[in-house]
Amino acid sequence: MSRETLKTLFHPFASETVTPPGEGERVLFLGAEAGFALPEGFTASLEAVQGFKPLYRQLLAQRIEAKPEIDGEDYDAALVLCTKHKGENEANIAAALSRVKAGGLIVVAGGKEDGIQPLRKRVEGFGLDTEHMPKYHGVAFWFGRPADVSEIVAKFGKSSVRVDGRFIASPGMFSHDRLDAGSQLLASRLPTDFTGDAADFGAGWGYLSIELAQKSPNLARLDLYEANHEALEAAKANLAENCPDAPVRFFWHDLAGEQVRDKYDLVIMNPPFHEGHAAEPSLGQAMIKTAASSLRGGGRLMLVANRGLPYEPVLAEHFKDSGETCRNARFKVLWARK
Repeated sequence: MSRETLKTLFHPFASETVTPPGEGERVLFLGAEAGFALPEGFTASLEAVQGFKPLYRQLLAQRIEAKPEIDGEDYDAALVLCTKHKGENEANIAAALSRVKAGGLIVVAGGKEDGIQPLRKRVEGFGLDTEHMPKYHGVAFWFGRPADVSEIVAKFGKSSVRVDGRFIASPGMFSHDRLDAGSQLLASRLPTDFTGDAADFGAGWGYLSIELAQKSPNLARLDLYEANHEALEAAKANLAENCPDAPVRFFWHDLAGEQVRDKYDLVIMNPPFHEGHAAEPSLGQAMIKTAASSLRGGGRLMLVANRGLPYEPVLAEHFKDSGETCRNARFKVLWARK
């Protein structure tokens, strides 16, 4: 079910407070999610951008043309649907300002949990004349794109972060500014003599894949599966820099909703346990089931999780053997054999 913030975003048009963009105009929709209905009079061409594969697939299912990255410029208007990531929201506003014509309308909406009010204040701090409207437990604000946007684009634009001196990542990605402690614990237990086919499920920007490739340089194949398109692009760069000779492939993939076609001898993962704003252990459980169906007989799964997450029952149900390798105050490393 889509968030109510979608209705907040379109409410200025639906309430006739703002004139909807019309026939022949092009509107860029950043952070697009399915589940909306265009208000009456909104007849412009809508170009949706969504880099998270599950949400992208939902847009396609609603027959909304979508892309994982922005394509084009000189849009007449832009819509920005906020997420819980401050850096991502700011970057989307910067992208909207960069891609919309001078004078074009930009509408931004988010909930309290998205930090919408502080975001509006930050935008107003650049001298932009905004109007706003609370609705559906969220706030929409809008403004015209000024002729000179260089200052706010420079401040809000997304910039890469160097992690541990070896990797690049950026806001909106999991653990974009540091090595994740859970992933480090799993990395410390990765095999040093593995020679078969491996997959990294939920690979992010590539940390665990790089650790495995460096610890087991004779592996036959390493496939990275990641739902965040931008993180996958970062993983490509990080693997090329740190393991240029590793036999890697990259898949923009929804592991909870799309079938994995190949078979592996080893799957490693640090599964996400939330989707959007809510904790959702079933996401990791679905990935465990996908791993079970993707392993050859005798193949192994290695995963790290927060200590309290209930993954052991699903491991016992879908694998021949399973157990715990180690744990610390926050995390546990689990294993299973097909």
